[in-house]
Amino acid sequence: MPDPRPSVLYVCVHNAGRSQMAAAYTTHLSAGRVEVRSAGSAPADSVNPAVQDAMLEEGIDLSAETPKLLTPEAVQASDVVITMGCGDACPFYPGKRYLDWQLDDPAGQGVDAVRPIRDEIKRRVSALLEDLGIPVTGV
Repeated sequence: MPDPRPSVLYVCVHNAGRSQMAAAYTTHLSAGRVEVRSAGSAPADSVNPAVQDAMLEEGIDLSAETPKLLTPEAVQASDVVITMGCGDACPFYPGKRYLDWQLDDPAGQGVDAVRPIRDEIKRRVSALLEDLGIPVTGV
């Protein structure tokens, strides 16, 4: 039986910053009412430490997360695909809803530079959940 929850895939190049924050916020703010995936076209070895620190300030622990490789199957299994600077590396499938979020890349940045990116991602995730008809909790 297919999962009745809407599914969202967040994609960025390294899957070590923006997409990890967006996936964590989606899970947190939807209280699990959305199936969430994140991936990268060229995954890093680990999640950016400044991103982990910035998310811990929000009470969200990313220490167990690992960057994952983007696969066509992940795109096909998702209702909404949100890209964050992966360019043409993201496969396109008809019938999927695609959004491109232009966000600064937190790679190589300290936590002070990551906070505004984090806050903008939280705002966009909240708006997406509202658009999907999912109540936002845990704000």
